[in-house]
Amino acid sequence: MKKESKRLYEGMYILNASLSEEALKKALERITKTIEESGGEIQKIHEMGRKKLAYEIDGHKQGQYFLLYFSVVPSLITEMWREYHLNEDLIRFMTMRAETVLEKIEFKPLQEV
Repeated sequence: MKKESKRLYEGMYILNASLSEEALKKALERITKTIEESGGEIQKIHEMGRKKLAYEIDGHKQGQYFLLYFSVVPSLITEMWREYHLNEDLIRFMTMRAETVLEKIEFKPLQEV
């Protein structure tokens, strides 16, 4: 059987904005621990801060945003998602394949039509 190689992924995580600084740190550690226990490696963590959600999610109007770049074997993504669903501090998450790790996150201003 062919051994799967690791791929680079980009994960966006929205955590409960009402968490204390210490609880927020523990919630993020729980996410990174899930990745590492799946044999993954964290490449970069961008803390994007507290932002207003586009719409209310389970009574939450704001969230703490984190963008993580990590490498993991693709077949383990589903197992990681199962663990994420058990994390009550995690409001939403999304995982996508990435080509490169962005060292700095910049947004271009919208152009007026």
